[in-house]
Amino acid sequence: MTIAIMQPYIFPYIGYFQLINAVDKFIIYDDVNFINKGWINRNNLLVGGKAHLFTIPLKDASQNKLILEVELARHEQWQKKLLKTIQQSYQKAPCYQKVFELIEEIVNLEVDSINELCIYALQKTCAYMGIGTEIVPSSMIYNNKHLKGQDRILDICKQEQANHYINPIGGVELYDKGKFENEGIRLDFIKSISSPYPQFKNAFVPWLSVIDILMFNGLDDIRKHLEAYELI
Repeated sequence: MTIAIMQPYIFPYIGYFQLINAVDKFIIYDDVNFINKGWINRNNLLVGGKAHLFTIPLKDASQNKLILEVELARHEQWQKKLLKTIQQSYQKAPCYQKVFELIEEIVNLEVDSINELCIYALQKTCAYMGIGTEIVPSSMIYNNKHLKGQDRILDICKQEQANHYINPIGGVELYDKGKFENEGIRLDFIKSISSPYPQFKNAFVPWLSVIDILMFNGLDDIRKHLEAYELI
């Protein structure tokens, strides 16, 4: 059993989906503190040949709240604004029609929290990409909020009887391979490999939201992008 654990992000970059695709079960870490100016409620689109940050507005977001407690700002018409930006930026992309329908369905979902929106978006996007990994929120199962950091990750691994844990490359300094090995768990870090693709006639802009890669690539090419990584 191979697992990964990550906070929920909205329309994250391809590396997030590479991680989901690489494991048997993907745990959405939704009962940890919200991160201001992180990737939970924002990402980058290609606008005018450059990276353009979009942000989904939240109500009273705070790092003193758990991610699952943070609500969407209902009074703001962010859905129309985001969809209009996507339409204007990508309407001439080769896969625009199907992908826009997918994004529109996700963005117009009637939910209260950013967590619910992220989970739904991840599930729908994975289904579109052909990723069959089971996705579960940490808040529903493990009952171990008293643990912190590496100890909590190890506890989830044990509860899942996992023998392999994969973490994003950014966590190299946070986790001790020796400690995982002592528990009979192999620890690897996933590192995405840049895999350029045509973005109209612009110079390639890497690591944008998954929306970008979906707009410009058919499903066969998407499968290749999902494999463009190495384990360290």
